[in-house]
Amino acid sequence: MLIKMSEVQVKFYEQIDDEKLKFAVIISKTGGKWVLCKHKERNTYEVPGGHREPGETILQTAKRELQEETGAIDFDIAPVCVYSVIGKTRVNENIDEESFGMLYFANIRTFEQELHSEIEKIIITDQLPKEWTYPLIQPKLMEKATELGFC
Repeated sequence: MLIKMSEVQVKFYEQIDDEKLKFAVIISKTGGKWVLCKHKERNTYEVPGGHREPGETILQTAKRELQEETGAIDFDIAPVCVYSVIGKTRVNENIDEESFGMLYFANIRTFEQELHSEIEKIIITDQLPKEWTYPLIQPKLMEKATELGFC
């Protein structure tokens, strides 16, 4: 069954069994401005995040991904909530089963000079982008974090 972009479902949960958490996404700010990433292979922007590696806690995943994708070396990080996605997340990427992740918020104080990942660059901005990598997911995550008082 082909799922249209409009059929992406994002759900929020207070908690879920830890072993179900497959990824971490980190809404980040520095000096009151948004920190966003641009992947080397895309022309869109995204919040830092990625998949959990074997043996990691989900918090370790969040810290590692934040450091790898933004160069953050001094930051505070806090869990916002669990969320799930099912559907077409972007062109050629479809999630057929409900996939769970943990949403975090980070305040970054210090960055490394050089990025060592698939991220081409970060931007620090007052404005959220119009060109999201995951346009039907990331704005919903931002709304939820704002609703819960994190942004």
